[in-house]
Parts: sequence; C-alpha cells; structure tokens
Amino acid sequence: MPIEIPTDLTPELVPLSWLIGEWEGRGRLGSGEEDSEHFAQHVSFTHNGLPYLQYRAESWLTDEDGTKLRPLTVETGFWALERKQHDEDGGPGLIPADIVPVLKSADDVEELRNKDGGFDISVSINHPGGISELYYGQIKGPQIQLTTDMVMRASHSKDYSAATRIFGLVDGNLLWRWDVATGGTSTPGNGLQAHASAILKKVG
Repeated sequence: MPIEIPTDLTPELVPLSWLIGEWEGRGRLGSGEEDSEHFAQHVSFTHNGLPYLQYRAESWLTDEDGTKLRPLTVETGFWALERKQHDEDGGPGLIPADIVPVLKSADDVEELRNKDGGFDISVSINHPGGISELYYGQIKGPQIQLTTDMVMRASHSKDYSAATRIFGLVDGNLLWRWDVATGGTSTPGNGLQAHASAILKKVG
C-alpha cells in the first residue's frame, strides 16, 4: 500500500508520515493465549502543521466475535523526532514557533539520521488514573521500537514502573505489542510481561 505524504507536512514528520490517519482493529490482552481477553481499538495520528503527531487510542473490551462490551481506556499523547529544541521552536506553553520550521528540507532531516540508519524519536503518552509515560526509541522505515525513560504516577495511581512498545507496518496493517512492568506482573530477567497486542487496519 503506497504511503501518501500530506502536502502541508513539515519535513521532520516525513519519517513518521506512514502513521498518519485512522486505524481500527482487534487485539488480545496479555500474551494472546487462548484464554486471553479480546479488545477492539481505534487509533488516530493527526498533525496540525507543527513538528509532532497527535496520538489518541481508544479501546473497548469485546467478546470473541468483536462485539463491544464496555470501554477499557483512552490514551493521548505526542510523537516527534528527538532533537535539540531551538529558539525557533514553539513553547513552552503558548510561546509561538517561528513561521519558518527549524528543519526546512529533507536534507536537514537526513542530518538527524542515527548510526543504525533510523531516527531517534520521543513519545509522551497520558493515561487515566494519573499515569504518564515518556518513551525514547527509534523509527526505522516501517518499524518503531520504544522504551520508557520515565513513568510519572499520581500519589494514588496503581503500580506501573516501565514499558516497551513496538510497532510495525506489515502488508498495510499496523501491528503493535506492549510489554509492561507492574505490581505482581513482572517476570524474572527483564522485569516486563506481555500486556497487549493488536492488528489495526487503516480506515477512512
């Protein structure tokens, strides 16, 4: 499936452009074994002309046939290439960015390519219940690997200490897996346990 790059996309989002759009599909909680629960998910990646993608993922518990039973959760966040912020960048708060983007061309973006041939990225994701994650990782073509650098929890949040996420574009579908370390679920060795995985199709 060809990737369409929006004409108004700032150059530094081109490596992330295959994510842009609406995705829907189904997955399994845990390791996906026979008794694992089913869920449905709708994910959107949008942009507003600034150098980041806005992320939203809404999930529902379902039966085996995909009928929605009740809501599970909603995640929101931002995805961007990881680079030093300059005076021309917007923020903090409502401080406006310069009208000319910091990275003006594909050549400027290429200078950020890492030694593995990909691009370093940062992803922030917020959850209900007072939990926020900051991930660092890499996007290399149609593959993304993320590892938490920090997990912030409110005073009464449930235990949650670390996570990894992987994403891949396979035959036009978005596949992902999420492993986490929480109270009573970590395993010896890496401290992470399978949390969920899904296959999403592009819609709209």
